[in-house]
Amino acid sequence: MASESKPRLLLVDDTPANLRILSDALRDRYSLMVATSGQAALEIAQGDEQPDMILLDIMMPEMDGYEVCERLKADDSTADIPVIFVTAMQDVQDETRGLAMGAADYITKPFNLDVVRARVKTHLSLLMARRRVEEQNRELVKASELREEVDRITRHDLKNPLTNVISVPQLMLMADNLEDHQREMLERVEESGLSMLSMINFSLDLFKMEQGTYTLQPEPVDLVLLAKRVFRELNELAGSREAKLSLEMDGTPPGEGVVFEVMGEELLVYSMLGNLVRNALEASAVGDDVVVRLESADPARMVIHNPRAVPSEIRDRFFDKYVTHGKRQGTGLGTYSAKLSAKTLGGAISLESEDGRGTTVTVSLPVA
Repeated sequence: MASESKPRLLLVDDTPANLRILSDALRDRYSLMVATSGQAALEIAQGDEQPDMILLDIMMPEMDGYEVCERLKADDSTADIPVIFVTAMQDVQDETRGLAMGAADYITKPFNLDVVRARVKTHLSLLMARRRVEEQNRELVKASELREEVDRITRHDLKNPLTNVISVPQLMLMADNLEDHQREMLERVEESGLSMLSMINFSLDLFKMEQGTYTLQPEPVDLVLLAKRVFRELNELAGSREAKLSLEMDGTPPGEGVVFEVMGEELLVYSMLGNLVRNALEASAVGDDVVVRLESADPARMVIHNPRAVPSEIRDRFFDKYVTHGKRQGTGLGTYSAKLSAKTLGGAISLESEDGRGTTVTVSLPVA
């Protein structure tokens, strides 16, 4: 049914007087087609311009309304067209028979035109609602197929070549005759490749988290180890801003070999922490300190603080998708993905920001 055109009704009755009464009552709102026999009704219904609804008289010669309805419902091309029976009969068994065939409703003769209009309007509204749902379902199927295709392309066209690239420095690092600067360069290439691979994997997981189809496989994850890895990867960004990254565990820097474990998945926790620390650095001014504090509690807390306040106009939308402020290269996905990750991990995330006191993001995660 085109939105800019009137809904099409097919009126079927072998009595011209009845067709005139119904036509006069309905022509203002609907585009009308008429048939005076069951065979003519079938030909119109199966034609190029199908009706959106059929008002079908039961008592007709040669082919009665029941047979017409039965044939309509047996044909896939017409089975979904709502049929309202028009009858002079008042027998409950007759109504039951028609409804069992798939008729949407009954109207009786002599006509109460207000009732006729109301029932036609109601069933057309139901039809339009059903078509909207069907269209949405088709769009969801297309979106699902598109996601699967993106997943396939990403896994095979991006991940496989990248994995091969990463394997080169890994093999070269096994050599015993490398000088220190050569080993450092190869380690940076390897770490950059692994970081890119993590980004690809996380982008796939983000799709699944948004759709609620992500399957969490929790295991103990060491936040100290991940924080140090994030600091190494963001060291260049911190240096460009003359910012200092520091890590505290219950108020003091963690010693060598100290662990702080939560239950989660390493990639999700790493990506979440990396996004939050990067966001804090990008929001900082020259010389600011960005602090990550790990606090023992149940649930465990991971706190990221920087001395700059989030602009008041976006504080309520800080974790919303595509919200960014003052970043020319910002995507607005960092804090959004952090929120999704925290929820998927069975935790929570919150923001406190105030002029003069800075910004604190607190993530609560299950204790290992």
